[in-house]
Amino acid sequence: MAAWCREEVEAAVQDYLNMLALELSGKPYNKKDHNRLLREHLDDRSHGSVEFKHQNISAVLDGMGLPYIDGYKPRGNVQALLRKVVGERVSPLREQLSREVSAPQEVPSLTDILQIQVDPPKPGLVAAEAQAQYTLPRHNPKPFDYVQREAENRSLGDAGETLIVSYERTRLERAGRDHLARSVEQVSKTVGDHLGYDIHSYEENGRDRFVEVKTTRYGKRTPFYISTGEIQFSKANIDTYQLYRVFEFRERPRLFTLPGDVERHVTLRATNYRAHF
Repeated sequence: MAAWCREEVEAAVQDYLNMLALELSGKPYNKKDHNRLLREHLDDRSHGSVEFKHQNISAVLDGMGLPYIDGYKPRGNVQALLRKVVGERVSPLREQLSREVSAPQEVPSLTDILQIQVDPPKPGLVAAEAQAQYTLPRHNPKPFDYVQREAENRSLGDAGETLIVSYERTRLERAGRDHLARSVEQVSKTVGDHLGYDIHSYEENGRDRFVEVKTTRYGKRTPFYISTGEIQFSKANIDTYQLYRVFEFRERPRLFTLPGDVERHVTLRATNYRAHF
């Protein structure tokens, strides 16, 4: 099969960015329908070929420090033309993220808070090849690290911690441990944010549970920043430490937990550290 021409690449990139804009806004869409409609404008490309191209686009966006569609894990061996076209077309995505990541955030109302827990993502391949290959064209703006900007949003962080305090108290109350539920403490507020964890909670048997909360408005595999102190605390308290990753924090937040040493669950890139699945 011949290499993708510019017209095909432009169509694929625009379709991908349209889907991503919907996903980031919490609006539904159908990947299969998008794939089928896109192929009508391509040169006899298969469903699998389009899927692979979308995964290439994810790799390029990840290499630029931008979010990508959850269902399209980054894949390497990226066409040079694809990297160029993505670089030309990401300005609307940057503008959307710039508006969202610093916006104030309230805690959504939930019918049953204990139903928000899901399994953690399976470890995936970090798109190192795509990141090594990608160089932002000179006329494009500097890379926009939405993960860092979102991590600096104190309103979002506070809202995530407030949700988890409620989650922990409800968990203990339903186990008949009301006295422990009343003792759950958001130590990031009462003591400070230097302890290596945010919430002091308890197991049903009364043993300590130290909870670090990382919150994002975006998808399950969104990277997060974690400090050296937080990593060291997770290693020193393997039996009592839990990292709670709260994601899709808009109208229907969900969470998964990473117990013990954080480094057992994620790939760390040395910045301060940026953790990837």
